[in-house]
Amino acid sequence: MLVKYLRLLLLPFSFVYGMAIVLRKKLYDWGIMPSVKFDLPIICVGNLAVGGSGKTPTTEYLVRLLADYKIAILSRGYGRKTKGFVFADGNATAESIGDEPLQYHKKFKNVTVAVCEDRVKGVEQLQENHDLIILDDAFQHRHIKAGFNILLFEFRKLGILQFLLPAGNLRDVFSSRKRADVLMVTKSPVPLLHVAQQASINELQPNKNQPVLHSYLKYGNLKHLYNGESLSLESIKDFEIFLLTGIVNPEPLIEELQKWSKNIHHEEFPDHYAFKIEDLKKFKSAFENGNGKEKIIITTEKDSQRLRAIGFEDLLVNLPVYYLPIEVELFEEDKITFDELILNYVKSNRRNR
Repeated sequence: MLVKYLRLLLLPFSFVYGMAIVLRKKLYDWGIMPSVKFDLPIICVGNLAVGGSGKTPTTEYLVRLLADYKIAILSRGYGRKTKGFVFADGNATAESIGDEPLQYHKKFKNVTVAVCEDRVKGVEQLQENHDLIILDDAFQHRHIKAGFNILLFEFRKLGILQFLLPAGNLRDVFSSRKRADVLMVTKSPVPLLHVAQQASINELQPNKNQPVLHSYLKYGNLKHLYNGESLSLESIKDFEIFLLTGIVNPEPLIEELQKWSKNIHHEEFPDHYAFKIEDLKKFKSAFENGNGKEKIIITTEKDSQRLRAIGFEDLLVNLPVYYLPIEVELFEEDKITFDELILNYVKSNRRNR
């Protein structure tokens, strides 16, 4: 709480940052700063805030929807220790390409995954051999002109006063939403009441032809970090849970786990945190000193990519360490609308190779 109040002292810097964002936005809108357009379908998944809106599961939803096409996912590769354009291959690690691209690479064997800070250069490397490219987190990268922009907003944060960086977590001004083709409200409650759905639309004030659609998270079975063993959430009812996260917003995950156990110990790290041996030794010690008759360690799928780093296995391999996969799903009418929009866009913009 103290940190939140201290960040308010940074509001003057947020004002300066906002002025710079608006100026940059206008320069692109006026064509003074050029945007590059490519002759193949490019779908951008982005948000206005710093992380936590569900870009990764939304990108995975698109991959499943467009499985009949040859897809490339292009990301910046946040948190990697490499520079420039890098393909994901058999030697890829979270350090070489970032945790989210590594997750895509391991999950979708028929999809090309690459990282590059410069999205234009990245697309130039990928365009010849693919039917379409999905840009992960590139809404603010105006140097490239995506053909279809999906902008995500977290349900519980709509209607809450938010500030630009560094006082808050917004990296773009709210008016930028007008550039998007679809406004998707993520992590919606289930069931979604009509009044809540309408409140989202009223808050976002979409353009006439700008649909506001709602998605929610769907949790899978727990998967062991190393041996592939699978457990249902029902099977860990009343377990003592040791939760390890390095993501922006772990609250939805905690709420899901609280359905099955009230005995949860949460060790929270910053987003994309590079775990250290000392961190895991301390966490392992806390687990071993737990009082529960039945205990389990749970992390996120994104965090699991970094926990598989060389040097950690000896510490964790004999422990019950599981990650909880998530998927995005849309409510029935919104799903029909969204799928049709995406499929029609790709079909009508696909080039003959």
